[in-house]
Amino acid sequence: MKYDVVLSPQGRAQFHGLSAYDRAEVRDAIDRHLQHRPTAESKSRIKRLRDLRKPQYRLRVGQLRVFYDVEGDMVIVHGIVDKPHVAEWLAEEGERS
Repeated sequence: MKYDVVLSPQGRAQFHGLSAYDRAEVRDAIDRHLQHRPTAESKSRIKRLRDLRKPQYRLRVGQLRVFYDVEGDMVIVHGIVDKPHVAEWLAEEGERS
């Protein structure tokens, strides 16, 4: 099953704010991991976030983290954040369960 990947307005702004190299890396990771098996957790790549209702998952792409939800056959990317700012971003944007 192939999932449709949609960037939220914030996710789109963050994506376009990346360098060309980082955009290519993120695009490749999204194509490789989120279009086919977005809920397949692994030790280092995809992680289900605990105690959060939104976002549900995190995809690691080098020093960047892609936060997303899976709803039916759609993946919604809420944010693309560099590692040092993850805690701050989750505190502002994350919804606790």
